Amino acid sequence: MSEAIGLSSSFDRIAELTDQALENYQPRLSVRDIGIVESVGEGTATVRGLPNVKFRELVRLAGGAMGEAFSLDRRSVGIVLFDESEQVESGTRVYTTGSVVEVPVGEALLGRTVDPLGRPLDGAGQVSATESMAIEQPAPEMMDRAPVTQPLQTGIKAVDALIPIGRGQRELILGDRQIGKTAIALDTIINQRDTDVICIYCAIGQKASSVARFVDDLRKYDAREHTIVVMAGGDDPPGLRYSAPYAATAMGEYFMRKGRDVLLVYDDLSRHARAYRELSLLLRRPPGREAYPGDIFYIHSRLLERATHLNDDLGGGSLTALPIIETQAQNLSAYIPTNLISITDGQIYLSPQLYRKGVLPAIDVGKSVSRVGGKTQLKAYRDIAGDLKLSYSQFEELESFSRFSTRLDEETRRSLERGRRVRESLKQPQYEPRTVFEQVAALLAVTEGLFDDIEVDRISDAQKKIRDHVPDEHEQIAKRIYAGEELSDDDRDALIASMRKILGDQDGDENSDESRVTEPEDENDK
Repeated sequence: MSEAIGLSSSFDRIAELTDQALENYQPRLSVRDIGIVESVGEGTATVRGLPNVKFRELVRLAGGAMGEAFSLDRRSVGIVLFDESEQVESGTRVYTTGSVVEVPVGEALLGRTVDPLGRPLDGAGQVSATESMAIEQPAPEMMDRAPVTQPLQTGIKAVDALIPIGRGQRELILGDRQIGKTAIALDTIINQRDTDVICIYCAIGQKASSVARFVDDLRKYDAREHTIVVMAGGDDPPGLRYSAPYAATAMGEYFMRKGRDVLLVYDDLSRHARAYRELSLLLRRPPGREAYPGDIFYIHSRLLERATHLNDDLGGGSLTALPIIETQAQNLSAYIPTNLISITDGQIYLSPQLYRKGVLPAIDVGKSVSRVGGKTQLKAYRDIAGDLKLSYSQFEELESFSRFSTRLDEETRRSLERGRRVRESLKQPQYEPRTVFEQVAALLAVTEGLFDDIEVDRISDAQKKIRDHVPDEHEQIAKRIYAGEELSDDDRDALIASMRKILGDQDGDENSDESRVTEPEDENDK
């Protein structure tokens, strides 16, 4: 009986609360635009209706597919789809959302692989980000920017010494396919594992297997935890491939506005340009040169202008951009390469000829330039390698001309031998970024002629000998170099003396080995 009384009182209470809710309820009418899909293309749709839709507004289609209003005509709206077009058919309803495309941002993305909408691709569950940002953001105003003053060490000798990059710079990496463009970006990301730089790798139109290998390399070399991977594969709709770099930039801008330093790699923008060309042709926009739309320059300039170094009033954060593009048959004057060369602050050009000769990384020093990073370079580099780029370029020209002559004077021969040793010392295996002090020591050894009496094929062994011993013997010099101080004459002499001793011991060991091999053991062996 008591249980029945309790249930009755509970029902009465529920009825009372329901009556109160109904009395306080004020119905509100909401107006929402609804369109109808007229036709569907490869990653696009033409919609009739939506009279109040805004340009670049996010729209939702019946069934859950998402899209973006990309082309506004008087009679129809061109929609770029972010999901497979098989889900959409003629007659499908389309609803406006009143918002633009946003992506989750924050610390929760570190170590994750997501698509341009922030949806996880690594099987580790939903991204627990509490904030989001629109993927399209205005570039910082001129007065909000500060000069690029701090170096971004890549760990690659040829780059840090001859083509230095600063935090907040935009440095283009270009070359033909499969000659090491992504490898340079990967080594740069790996070199940031012991720094406070956050890295973002944006894969545009890449194979899923290639991105998986990239992520495995990051994990293998302890660089995964500080890296965000944004992926729009070659099989994804062109809308996702087009939006990928803007979404990755928004993720990086969040940290930049928090006063952090960010490195962002776009791999690659030539595929991004092709995705935009595909969308434009499907939406019947007028084509221009090479069938690209007329605003192809603008889509990349507004993207890369977001990379900068903010002033101290805004936190002093920086966003460094390393866009990658692929050239065809070494054609640097093609449409997309020339556009990006004019937008960026320099370029690192990789040569197929050097790659075939085994010079890795295959950086063509003569065609590479950094218009900003030289001011950020540590003073020790400038003291040792200040004229190295010019002399190395002259050596390459001299080497090409020397093939036509069998008689060379002694000075020319010495210059060629020194140049070959410089080239050998600039070679570097992948996944082995070098510290600043190791680079400075190796460059000092080659510029001071310590390698002149060593065979070219033994230069790598000599450099390894220096790396194994010199840093431990000169910790104070290393600290002064990292602090940005000049390399004094005493420091230079101390390093040279130490390296001479190390290389001399190496020669002595080799000679002793040879003597042990050639020396007869007894009279019968004679």
